[in-house]
Amino acid sequence: MHGPLSAAWLLVALCAATGAYCLLRLRSDVEEQRRTAGGEALMGFGMALMAVPAAVLTPPHWAWLLYATVFGAAALRALWASRTGTHHLHHLVGTFAMAYMAVAMAVRPEAHAHHGGAGAPALTGALFLYFTVYVLWSGARLVPATTTATAGSGTMAAGWGDRPELARACRLSMGIGMLAMLLTM
Repeated sequence: MHGPLSAAWLLVALCAATGAYCLLRLRSDVEEQRRTAGGEALMGFGMALMAVPAAVLTPPHWAWLLYATVFGAAALRALWASRTGTHHLHHLVGTFAMAYMAVAMAVRPEAHAHHGGAGAPALTGALFLYFTVYVLWSGARLVPATTTATAGSGTMAAGWGDRPELARACRLSMGIGMLAMLLTM
């Protein structure tokens, strides 16, 4: 990732924390949570690795090809899963975007390695637009519809892995991270 060092490290921390929470969701009793948690953990940790500042660590050429292969396979898995439900289409776009960014980093000329401009501007713009809309939409879903909920309604507290609002917050965090990464391309 190119840009200010402190912003890059904040992005690394955000994505790694998101990936770690997604690993917690793998222990959930809710099947839907478990079903998506592994892929989202892969996205979180993959984004954290890709966001490490180039001044600190410049991955070798083969690492970008490995990222492209892993996220290309994840995109194919998301494409296969989208047959059963449209909610998998977001995972398809996210994994495709990660594979696209990895390929763009792998094929960029080394002379321009720290000057951005990698990737196709139209595709980068389309992905940026998609994630902007996604971040706004998912952020609006986190806003409570009403504030009249009672604190002690007698319901048992859900475990950390079973909290849908935390899963949405993680997806929002990854969307924001994706916007930051696309912006620096």
